[in-house]
Amino acid sequence: MRSAALLLTFALAAAAQQPFAGAGNLDEVIGKAIEDGQAPGAVCVVWHDGKVVYRKAFGDRALTPAKEAMTVDTIFDAASLTKVVATTASLMKLFGQGKLRISDKVTVYLPEFQHGKSDITIRQLMTHFSGLRPDLDLEPAWSGYETGIQRALLDKPVAQPGERFIYSDINFILLGEIVRRLGGKPADEFAREAIFLPLGMKDTGFKPAASLRGRIAPTEKYPGMRVPLRGVVHDETSRFMGGVAGHAGLFTTADDLARFAAMILNKGEFQGKRILSPLTIRKFTEPQTPPDQTILRGLGFDIDSPFSSNRGELFPIGSFGHTGFTGTSLWMDPLTKTAVILMTNSVHPHRRPPVTQLRSKVATIAAAALGVDTPGVALTGYNETLSGPGGRRAVARNGTALAGIDVLESEDFAPLRGKRVGLITNHTGLTLDGKRNIDRMVAGKVNLVALFSPEHGILGKEDQENVGDAKDAATGIPVHSLYQGERRAPNREMLKDVDVLVFDIQDVGARFYTYACTLWNAMEEASKLGIPFIVLDRPNPITGVRVEGPVLNSDLESFVGCFPLPLRHGMTIGEMARMFHDERKLTGKLEVVAMKGWQRGDWLDSTGRGWVDPSPNMRSLTAALLYPGVAMLEYSRNYSVGRGTDTPFEQVGADWIDGRELAARLNGRHIPGVRMYPTTFTPTAPPLKGVLCHGVRFVITDRERFNSARLGMEIAVMLEKLYPGKIPFERSAKLIGDRKTIEAFRAGTDPRTIETSQEESLRAFLAIREKYLLYR
Repeated sequence: MRSAALLLTFALAAAAQQPFAGAGNLDEVIGKAIEDGQAPGAVCVVWHDGKVVYRKAFGDRALTPAKEAMTVDTIFDAASLTKVVATTASLMKLFGQGKLRISDKVTVYLPEFQHGKSDITIRQLMTHFSGLRPDLDLEPAWSGYETGIQRALLDKPVAQPGERFIYSDINFILLGEIVRRLGGKPADEFAREAIFLPLGMKDTGFKPAASLRGRIAPTEKYPGMRVPLRGVVHDETSRFMGGVAGHAGLFTTADDLARFAAMILNKGEFQGKRILSPLTIRKFTEPQTPPDQTILRGLGFDIDSPFSSNRGELFPIGSFGHTGFTGTSLWMDPLTKTAVILMTNSVHPHRRPPVTQLRSKVATIAAAALGVDTPGVALTGYNETLSGPGGRRAVARNGTALAGIDVLESEDFAPLRGKRVGLITNHTGLTLDGKRNIDRMVAGKVNLVALFSPEHGILGKEDQENVGDAKDAATGIPVHSLYQGERRAPNREMLKDVDVLVFDIQDVGARFYTYACTLWNAMEEASKLGIPFIVLDRPNPITGVRVEGPVLNSDLESFVGCFPLPLRHGMTIGEMARMFHDERKLTGKLEVVAMKGWQRGDWLDSTGRGWVDPSPNMRSLTAALLYPGVAMLEYSRNYSVGRGTDTPFEQVGADWIDGRELAARLNGRHIPGVRMYPTTFTPTAPPLKGVLCHGVRFVITDRERFNSARLGMEIAVMLEKLYPGKIPFERSAKLIGDRKTIEAFRAGTDPRTIETSQEESLRAFLAIREKYLLYR
């Protein structure tokens, strides 16, 4: 009796609520769409904060052979909603049971897939980045579930894994088969027992019983048919396979979908029953697509793509859902705890244009009526503009960023008053108007007693292993080198007259740039001596939104990588200081003087600040962007990354490389945001000093899409393929930072596959990184 009462409460909750503010607008928009012939009828349900706030049927369920009025309990052919409600949900269950790993190759579960030789992963199937075609060939006609599976297993990809988004039913046909094999029973039975029955989705399933036929909305009437399809799946491939497939075949009601959505929004629990774990839901609904792509897809779920019209224009990026070809759609937003379900049979009795605009209007009305704001969350997505939020800005912002030194000067250097100050800096420590921090501090009556310089010295001109101590020419203040012999940190003797240690150096945003390790070493020593440490923050010149490449293995830590960071970490020097301090459990006092006016998506040219070569060979913003990937192999003595030329890191070469061949092969990889052309150069510095080198020059065509680490991996793998054994990868192990990646280079593994294999460690890093970000 209690279950029946709960069911009734759920289904009729709308009747007990205050009138939904958007009801009139929804009535008008949906009614007008039906009047205009976009669909014969519709059912709309809006779920918000634990209850149904809107539930209504419109128009007709059937037009032929006889008219039937639409009812709220109408059962619809869900079409591609099958992908999320049945297949994805089943995979979530299996994932939570430890039977599935998202990063595994498909061949782990389907050994015969592509004759056992494919690098396609489960993640790539679920995000539609597998490279497989949209659908199986249907002519000549065929039949049988096993026939469909065999065709899917051997269908030839039309793109490389991870190369581009191709919405593909074949992906989910394969995933449905994985559910069958891992679950030990047909996929429809597994979904019914694991998801539908526990949720009380009594009208949801494949191949609906004849007793339900009267409530099922018919779909298309094909030529030669006497009556439209009714209770038989509309999708031809699923129909050929007998009505059960991972991509289509599910029938359901708006009420049942509301139950499913309620469970998802309640982190896997519904009416006291735990269906899925909260972390599993979070995992599957976070962006999982390659980082160089503008399209955002979760695992099965759509987030922001050309198919996500049903997000509307007000639900934030981070909400998710899916659509179905027959006119069905589901959208869920965990931030506002809202779900919008719109069910139509727009293919009855013939196909009409997709109900794209109607879906969007319905979602927008619902979000606007609820009036729930989500500050700091992006609303504008793929369907509106590609110059929209965050890391995908196509047009650079014109701003002014005050660095930590500028902020400190505006405060009249208050935290330094009455203290003996040591300053770790170099020629990059400039104010917004281009004046030295040293001079501004002295002019501001700061008691500056000692200076400390990193690699390349206080003037940034030294390009050698041993930089000596010096005196600042303008002030006479002693300069202690932190790059002399074995010395990499200030010692007790240097710090005996220092009350507070200040760090102000411009970083370039790459893991193996030594200034970050100078920071860490100095922080550690100051903490041991009880000396407070202040970091004056500066912009990450290549933005703070992109995180790329392998995370450093602990056994490969050195002065060119002293913390488990990825190649491109997307942090400022101040944020890294906070991470170093807390993750390494330093006890000393740390203060970061944050910037003002800097946004995470800002490139250096968006800050109003000028470029200063942070080191002798880092001569442009373009070089800084290329550096994390191009410099990955630079410890190879028989290979040049352009040191000793006018454009270091913007070209690579050697006397054993054919530049035309390398450029052609790399361009053929369609690496986002960059092109290559053959070049020759003769370096004036080691390695290969005085040797005529043949190689390639890099041209950045779209810096927002460009992935530096991906380029570096493409270069490494291509060199190994063209010139086996020429690059001694182990010599650059501390730069590459990850032994699995090195082994993948040696094996000639597709760089897209290598990139995918790094995603788990990157996600773990991102979770740590999130705690220390100062700018949102």
